[in-house]
Amino acid sequence: MKRPIKVLIIEDDSNIVELIQLYMDKIGFSSISASDGEEGLELFYNESPDCILLDIMLPKMNGWEVCKEIRLIDKQVPIIMLTGKGETYDIIQGLDIGADDYVVKPFDPNELTARIKTVLRRTILSDSEKDELHFDNIVINMKEYRVLINKKQVLMAPKEMELFYYLAMNPNQVLTRQQLLDRVWGYEFDGDPRTVDVHIKRIRDKLAAHQADWSVATIRGVGYRFEVKSFA
Repeated sequence: MKRPIKVLIIEDDSNIVELIQLYMDKIGFSSISASDGEEGLELFYNESPDCILLDIMLPKMNGWEVCKEIRLIDKQVPIIMLTGKGETYDIIQGLDIGADDYVVKPFDPNELTARIKTVLRRTILSDSEKDELHFDNIVINMKEYRVLINKKQVLMAPKEMELFYYLAMNPNQVLTRQQLLDRVWGYEFDGDPRTVDVHIKRIRDKLAAHQADWSVATIRGVGYRFEVKSFA
């Protein structure tokens, strides 16, 4: 029998932990919790969770430090940052070091469960999707979350990787911002649609020196297209 999804909650507020665990039980997920960063890392190593809810302000090790440590050995496990701060800097820093999403406290538990389900979608590829795509000098490996250009790795944050992969899964096809939001961020996403533009810019910045017979093109007023002149 397949085991239930396991969620690791790293949060020092016991009331928040209790609330999250209640909602995890309601949707059939199991959960484990840690009240500080060091304990959270230990549980991550020993329990192999499917998703991590990570508070930023933690005793012993803060959430940013924990996220960095996790990403050194696991590029794929979804990480959602829990923060009491709404400042843009905190959000950007979390995304830049490898977090998949963030939720600002106080949050609606139903929204949190929706966010968890959304980030979990990327860990299970459908039968129609390939683990690895090849175009000219580039290899996009979704199983390992790696992009190789001329056999050298180009580092991307998880959401950048997912967005780039989905564009490349549909070469020479125009995809609207809404299509990209629905597929990469999930149907429950209700944030700024321009988040796609921000991630596209980051992807382009990282690929700028490497492009050959492929490129990420803007279709003004519509969306984006992964343009390919030749297939590997």
